[in-house]
Amino acid sequence: MSGHTALAQSSTAAKRKEARTVIMSSYLGSTIEFYDFLLYATAAAVAFPKVFFAGTDEWVGVVAAYATFAAGYVARPLGGIIFGHFGDRIGRKGMLIVSMAMMGIASTLIGLIPGANVIGPWGAVILVVLRVCQGIAVGGEWGGAALMALEHSDPKKRGFAASFVNAGAPTGAVLGTVVMGIFSALPQDAFLAWGWRVPFLLSFVLLIVGMFVRLRVSESPIFAEAVAKESAQGTKRKIPLLEVLKRPKALIMIMFAGAAGFGLQVVLPTFSVTYAVSKGAPQQGVLYAFAGASAISILFVLLGGRLSDRFGRRPVMVTGLALFILYLFPMFGMLSSGNIALVFLAFTVALVLHSSLYGPLAAFVSEQFGTTNRYTGAAVGYQLATLIGAGFTPGIVAGLYKDAGQSIVPVVVFLSIMSLVSIVFILLTRESKNNDLSTVS
Repeated sequence: MSGHTALAQSSTAAKRKEARTVIMSSYLGSTIEFYDFLLYATAAAVAFPKVFFAGTDEWVGVVAAYATFAAGYVARPLGGIIFGHFGDRIGRKGMLIVSMAMMGIASTLIGLIPGANVIGPWGAVILVVLRVCQGIAVGGEWGGAALMALEHSDPKKRGFAASFVNAGAPTGAVLGTVVMGIFSALPQDAFLAWGWRVPFLLSFVLLIVGMFVRLRVSESPIFAEAVAKESAQGTKRKIPLLEVLKRPKALIMIMFAGAAGFGLQVVLPTFSVTYAVSKGAPQQGVLYAFAGASAISILFVLLGGRLSDRFGRRPVMVTGLALFILYLFPMFGMLSSGNIALVFLAFTVALVLHSSLYGPLAAFVSEQFGTTNRYTGAAVGYQLATLIGAGFTPGIVAGLYKDAGQSIVPVVVFLSIMSLVSIVFILLTRESKNNDLSTVS
């Protein structure tokens, strides 16, 4: 009896160790992917308008740069479909390796694109193509990383485990913003000529590190068990996307429930940075303020996931969104102060509130689907939410701000309405924290 007990304890300890390894691998991989993806957001705010859209009105250049930024979000659902299909048919691990390689290469090449003064509008065209590649890569990355963490973890700690994947976004934002902030201290001519490129070229170094870690993790045990069960029963494998589309309600609910979270998230490093700088705050100080606030928010993303394991995904997410709506006017008031301390406080409170939505989101989305179509369903649903919530929001709010004579009121109204829509759809979606993940479909 004692031998069996010791064996069981040894097996449990090994599973826990493996789970920790997978969760940290997902966190590191997500950090690297979002360093690349969100670095583009910072560059779109401080460099691209002058490098690729030189000669235009300042805010016209900003809107144009944000339009190229949106291309990545348009491509993310396509990445979810492609990587989700093979992730549900072949396995999670292999797709994560491919997505990381694709992101690293695309980001490195962005740092090599000649500016408008060298190749004219072709620079912007190449920028859009590589941004689409980034979007496809991150569209495949998130679903696989979330599922690896979720499917390896204790059922009672799924929200916390999956939140490490979403914690990779602010971590990547910190790295990207700090690195871009360092080079933005260069004289303006040097920064626009070559300084902004270095953070993108560093993506290749991160790619090597990420590949080393990712190659060492094992496949999802829940996925492997489901495939073995289907094989034993002689069940014919179905096309995951068609299975998901047969029940489109889950996709629609996820898409609108998550939209505001992504809209608010992307407004901070894009429009809000540009807005604070335009009101007199130093550019480098604003970038560091956002980086510091992002670093603080990492712990709150994990806390949001932990709270959702106890109270449920929906209550935690709705509370965060409701508080963010109330905070919008004070936030922009502090951002317009020109005072770096107030700008830092504005970003910190915003990201802490956002974390209560973002922390539980990975588990909330993934738990809506069965094992053999979970990668596809979660990836496509999540990326559709990013598309409608974040893809066009920076351009829309910049346009509203410009058209209203640089009044912030239309921006606040737009973001508030988006948040209210998401609250409604979260409440309409079933609570998922106790769902059985071993269900095949």
